[in-house]
Amino acid sequence: MGKPNRQLRLAAAFPGVNNTTVWSDPAAGSQIAFDSFRHFAQTAERGKFDFLFLAEGLRLREHNGLIHDLDVAGRPDTFTVLAALAAVTDRIGLTGTINSTFNEPYEVARQFASLDHLSAGRAGWNVVTSWDAFTGENFRRGGYLAEEDRYARAEAFLHTALELFASWRGDEIVADQEAGVYLSDPNPGVFAHHDAHFGITGRFNVPRSPQGRPVLFQAGDSERGRDFAAAGADAILSRHSTFDAGRAFYADVKGRLPRFGRTAEDLLILPGATFVIGDTDREAEDIAHEVRLAQVSPATAIRFLEMVWNRDLSGHDPDGPLPDVDPAVDAEALSRGRVPMYRDPLAAARAWRAKAEAEKLTTRELVIEIIGRQTFVGAPATIAESMNRFVQQDAADGFILIPHITPGGLDPFVDRVVPLLQERGVFRADYKGHTLREHLGLAPVPATGREVRA
Repeated sequence: MGKPNRQLRLAAAFPGVNNTTVWSDPAAGSQIAFDSFRHFAQTAERGKFDFLFLAEGLRLREHNGLIHDLDVAGRPDTFTVLAALAAVTDRIGLTGTINSTFNEPYEVARQFASLDHLSAGRAGWNVVTSWDAFTGENFRRGGYLAEEDRYARAEAFLHTALELFASWRGDEIVADQEAGVYLSDPNPGVFAHHDAHFGITGRFNVPRSPQGRPVLFQAGDSERGRDFAAAGADAILSRHSTFDAGRAFYADVKGRLPRFGRTAEDLLILPGATFVIGDTDREAEDIAHEVRLAQVSPATAIRFLEMVWNRDLSGHDPDGPLPDVDPAVDAEALSRGRVPMYRDPLAAARAWRAKAEAEKLTTRELVIEIIGRQTFVGAPATIAESMNRFVQQDAADGFILIPHITPGGLDPFVDRVVPLLQERGVFRADYKGHTLREHLGLAPVPATGREVRA
């Protein structure tokens, strides 16, 4: 008897403001109106996806002193949007990115516990740190935190939040027909946490939520980030979306789990993935080419180049060769509010020049090659086969899909690819549980006591 096929996990990231969005397409809608979020979430739920994912932006990015053009749509508050979506969906998980650098554990734990109650157990938390003082200027706790300090604070933040979630065991509230409702434990929610980062004492005021705590996601790719995920996350959001890179990342992170007393089933690896669907593979390739051209306009190509070269290249010809001048590594950053793309811009410039020369690429063509690639391109059957191969051969546990059109870009995938995955028996035909943990096949959080965290 053969080994049963593993089940794919599918999620959808609202494309919002990023370099994959083709906002100029006539089919594109608002990136901030609630109707856009509702359509996107309800489409994902119609496709029986595990969860909807919202990224977070705490400050408008700037480039050469001006607001980055894709940010003019703004970024609405994550908790507000997810709470509103809880009222217009029934099963799909609701996951948001919330920063551990500029927030407080009590506030975030209270918000997530409330969201888990409002959604009947569908909340997920992508735990992130912030790397730059530019974003910190929007907060009382401004200033730069080194990488080691960021992760130390994040670990303390998460540990503290877990203590708050666990301060209500779940069996304190007792219903008695004669005496009414009373508390069997006179001290529910009591907490006291003191370390180098937090010194808080009090009583958590939200009873245990349906999941006990939100499902925990993490997206770091450094050595410290991978260990952080292996120690306590339920899922890791991966940027390794090619097959070979995905297998290497999968093996590395899953191989770390035994050090933290965990098994391969305790942590899901979900790379972000873009897609372009056509009636045939050739048609899909043609559409994908047009999408890449729309994603990387001449002006966008120059801005992308400036982020690496750290120079004003507004006079550079995007249809010409790369600049002869090297990146300015010691100058003040031209782009602010986004993670640096390369730790060694000089090495990146050398590699780009070699690629451009070997393939006879203009500046814009090179940028398209670097940032404009789609993960899955083809007819529906081709995409379904490729995605299933990733999961069955240990390159991923599933995918977080990022369409290039807001909000209707997910519809073709739900209508044309999901049925093929269901026919293969590798994706659910309907939800079997209600909570996000149940969707993802994760073990329940203990109703009493505290989770062990390294």
